Amino acid sequence: MYFHSDEKRLDYLKTLVAVLPDLPGVYQYYDSSQTIIYIGKAKNLKRRVSQYFMKVQTGKTRVLVSKICDIRHIIVNNEEDALLLENNLIKKYQPRYNILLKDDKSYPWIVVKNEPFPRVFLTRNVVRDGSTYFGPYPSITQAHAILDVFKQLYPLRTCSLDLSEKSIQSDKYKVCLKFHIKNCLAPCTRQISLEDYDKFIQEIRNVLRGNVSQVIKAYKEQMLGFAENLEFEKAAEAKRKLDKLSNYQSRSMVSSSSQLSIDVFGCIDDEEAGICYINYLKVVNGAMLQSFTMEFKRKLDETLPELLSYAINEVRQRLGEIGRDIVVQVLPDTDFAGVRFTVPQLGDKKKLLELSEHNAKMFKLEKLKRQANMNRENTREDRLLLSVKENLGLKSVPRHIEIFDNSNLQGSHPVAACVVFRNARPSKADYRLFNIKSVEGPDDYASMYEVVLRRYSRLQNENQPMPDLIVADGGVGQMEVIRQATQDALGLDIPIMGLAKDNRHRTSEILFGFPPKIIGIGKHDSVFKLFTRMQDEVHRFAIAFHRNKRSKSMTSSELDEIKGVGEKTREKLIKQFGSVAKIRTATIEDLTDCIGKSKANVVFDYFNRQSADKL
Repeated sequence: MYFHSDEKRLDYLKTLVAVLPDLPGVYQYYDSSQTIIYIGKAKNLKRRVSQYFMKVQTGKTRVLVSKICDIRHIIVNNEEDALLLENNLIKKYQPRYNILLKDDKSYPWIVVKNEPFPRVFLTRNVVRDGSTYFGPYPSITQAHAILDVFKQLYPLRTCSLDLSEKSIQSDKYKVCLKFHIKNCLAPCTRQISLEDYDKFIQEIRNVLRGNVSQVIKAYKEQMLGFAENLEFEKAAEAKRKLDKLSNYQSRSMVSSSSQLSIDVFGCIDDEEAGICYINYLKVVNGAMLQSFTMEFKRKLDETLPELLSYAINEVRQRLGEIGRDIVVQVLPDTDFAGVRFTVPQLGDKKKLLELSEHNAKMFKLEKLKRQANMNRENTREDRLLLSVKENLGLKSVPRHIEIFDNSNLQGSHPVAACVVFRNARPSKADYRLFNIKSVEGPDDYASMYEVVLRRYSRLQNENQPMPDLIVADGGVGQMEVIRQATQDALGLDIPIMGLAKDNRHRTSEILFGFPPKIIGIGKHDSVFKLFTRMQDEVHRFAIAFHRNKRSKSMTSSELDEIKGVGEKTREKLIKQFGSVAKIRTATIEDLTDCIGKSKANVVFDYFNRQSADKL
């Protein structure tokens, strides 16, 4: 939407504000290209939006208002619904002037998988498949500590086998080593019933929900019952589990004097940086069940009560619920139905709030330390690359460097690798492997020419950036081949460097330019070490690919020639029968039991047709 003057733009916006309803809802500001630049919530739309167009405005708000060309709104039932809708819209459109939640999606969760005989394990990916997720946990260490307790108490399965009733009844599974060392109850061979297994799962769910006392009470009753019946071994096992859970409960207690069950939101506000750190602490029966910190980046002049409302809503969306009793530093600016907020001055609640604030403070300090370390690393790398530029006499700092290497064994299975370093660090996502297509026999020069030509012709066709420096894993000959491919064939002007070797096949000199000249850099110099590190990396990458290719070639079998038989079917056959010779003599019934009727007929017909052909 275009206006001839700023006056007409403001007149138009005032007409929109004048007809806004006195109702709760969400408003959206659009710029001249009809892009949403800000989304806000309001208990009263008309009154809230009017405030933006008053004469007294802060600098950030003045900039926002200068770009607004259109206003739209959505009416909702109450302010809480407005907050929820606003949050979802911000995540969807990510407007330029809204607060930014720097979401750390790497927080670990413990999942109880939705499957027969459920597995309980650690994950960082929440998948909506009916499984139950507990967390997120503040650190991987804490999550592992809880899982270790479960492992000692409940030897559940960890495999991903299909344990449906049909699969178990088919008796196709055998107990594994974990069963023999008592780390698994082997439900796959009916060593434990589904009902008994589910009792363990229910106890785990109770512990993860914070109801540890309930589980402890049940084990105490079990222990006493076994002792009365003179079943001392069972009583000792119940006591072992009781001790483990009691120890876990004592380590997780944060409020021993009372059995509080509350949610706590502690804040550390860094106004100078425009960032607010808000920690969420969930306490159940006096024990801390979970904790994580959110980082909000201000774009305008959002107040702490506003940010706190966003944090509470974010927790509700992540976990599906929030507690009825919430301890806070300040009251949020949104009314949450059925929630009682407390700003404590003394007592256990005040101590828990201070603990939450301390968590937020530590999150901030750890982040600043990481940034300082990264800055130091970046400074060191900048100095290193600047030294490379000066030593080689380059026009610019070589932030993007690529190195090539060939690998073959007496000419068999020739391959090549390209390793990429960005800012003096390996960029593994950019590594590339090549099968040599046009060269026969052990011809390193021809192979290098083919690979370099393929690499940079593709980058040209895809309009991808070229490297600042190409490194040849070799001397004058390799450098010349790369020059012919890049400069003569493709018309590229990329600096080329070589790594010459001595009689012991160790890198001894750095070559640069045409004709190549020795660059006097000592072996203990950081620049020399950088290039030898690149050389080692490309060797490793190329040799691993070559070995893998040779291995596949050596392990290929007659089964590969059977049309309609894929890799998984071949693996099943080899696992069941052990060799191709035994598969050849297997009956149609044995094959059917292993891979199904249709594929069994294909395999059986193939080998029997071969036998008939030989007669």
